[in-house]
Amino acid sequence: MSTPTEPHYRQPLLKTPFHERARALSQIDRFIPWAGYTTVDVFTSAEQEYFSVRNASSLFDLTPMVKYRVAGADALRFLNRLMTRDLAKLKPGKVAYVVWCDDAGMIIDDGTVFCTGPNEYRICTAERQMDWFTASAIGFDVRISEVTEEVAALAVQGPTSYSLLRAVGLAGLERLKPFEHGQFSMPGASAPITMMVSRTGFTGDLGYELWMEPADAGVVWDTLMRHGGTRGVRPIGSQALNMVRIEAGFVLPNLDFVSAAHTLRIGTERSPIELGLGWLVDFKKGHFTGRRALLAEQTRGPRRQLVGLDIEGTKPAHNSLLYTQRSGRTEAGSITSATWSPTCKRNLALAMVDAPYIATGSVLWVEIYLNRELVWERRMVRARVVERPFFAPARRRATPPAEF
Repeated sequence: MSTPTEPHYRQPLLKTPFHERARALSQIDRFIPWAGYTTVDVFTSAEQEYFSVRNASSLFDLTPMVKYRVAGADALRFLNRLMTRDLAKLKPGKVAYVVWCDDAGMIIDDGTVFCTGPNEYRICTAERQMDWFTASAIGFDVRISEVTEEVAALAVQGPTSYSLLRAVGLAGLERLKPFEHGQFSMPGASAPITMMVSRTGFTGDLGYELWMEPADAGVVWDTLMRHGGTRGVRPIGSQALNMVRIEAGFVLPNLDFVSAAHTLRIGTERSPIELGLGWLVDFKKGHFTGRRALLAEQTRGPRRQLVGLDIEGTKPAHNSLLYTQRSGRTEAGSITSATWSPTCKRNLALAMVDAPYIATGSVLWVEIYLNRELVWERRMVRARVVERPFFAPARRRATPPAEF
């Protein structure tokens, strides 16, 4: 947590309430910064952690996720003016995935909105957005405050996550549907621990996110680890999370797109339509920031679009260029995210591709460089445009979930 005696720019990276427990389990001591906090990149190996998500249960420290409380008589009007999606249907206990754009229709960021009560919401996003939110709130009767340090968060994801949370005493969890949240109690040493639990996640699998008081974080972690021994529970870092989110077809800021508030070069911004998120844009709800530009883009069609690729071979195509022919004469786009999928047994990627080649089934060529004993080899590998998500198990949406 930050200290009030020093300005933020003189303080080191903050530590989450789970930090000491995570560090004790880190075998290779690899940490990375996220939103001003230090977080684990890898505990043991990304592959071992990956399989805990797909075959058992995983714990991921979500505390650095930036959180804002939005309240006031105009809270809904403000959010509907800010976001591209119609949030009028978002009732208490519901969650929605959203994006917001600048006037040119280019994405500032994405995130989730929780309706926590009448005229009260929580926005969760990867990067700080207070300046944009404050400027957008002019003229609205709304109060916006950052509550990141007031809420500790832990993602519990994987096929046995429901069984694990039931085992620690979260009664009634079976009624929670995807993109719903509620208040639950977990038995504690002296008194029950109350927390908000949402059926959300960034893995594309069955899973939940726990939102709690920072003072309760240690007890919650210890309880989950103690009861999770027979369910294969394992803490995971950012590398494993990146593998599973690619399988799920989810986009990640600063990899698949850069916020339009941060781009320096013309043409590097991305719209929700270009990212395949046109389903988040509701032109019927009334005016919102970027509506005019997005409507024009929808009419003419996107110049490029993010697509899923199935690539031959097993070498992930990180940061590779795409070509229309094997000769490599004409570029068609570039890879934004790539991974070998141990579950799908496929070489997967997300790529920004020029409009003529975005149709499902289109064939492209990927330029991949391989390092063979310090000697680099260039290979042109065939790739095919496929539907996203690459991996979508039925257990993700089953209600009540199966007890694996």
